[in-house]
Amino acid sequence: MFSRATKGTSDKLVPDMAAPPEASRKAPRAPSLISDNITIEGSVIGEGELQIDGVVRGEVRVDKVTIGETGHVEGAIFAEVVETRGRVIGQISAKQVRLHGTAYVDGDITHEQLAMESGAFFQGRSLKFQRPAAPPAISAPTLVSETEVREPSAQVG
Repeated sequence: MFSRATKGTSDKLVPDMAAPPEASRKAPRAPSLISDNITIEGSVIGEGELQIDGVVRGEVRVDKVTIGETGHVEGAIFAEVVETRGRVIGQISAKQVRLHGTAYVDGDITHEQLAMESGAFFQGRSLKFQRPAAPPAISAPTLVSETEVREPSAQVG
């Protein structure tokens, strides 16, 4: 951000022109918290990170979800990253899923990466995301004439 002035100038700090201006940097956001004495009935949707130590009865859609040991989710979770130490009753769909040793998950997990520590409980199906294959090259349709479609007529002889 600041650099020492070059030789021949004063010892004052001068702005470093190579550093990006403060306004162009995004300030890191603090994760949102649902504490252990809170119960939410309904969907939780947003961007950023969410720490759940309380109870959510409904769908959760955020970038990253961390479910603490006292956390409990009854509903579907859709995120980029899901880490759980608590309970989830419902499906999880995320690129990265990590079940810590105290985790209890009853539902299907759709993922690219799944990690489970010893002691974690998981009942459901583990479904790996299938990246869509490149569509096959489609050739131009072949036209069939009407005479090729008709059955040959029997000749009377």
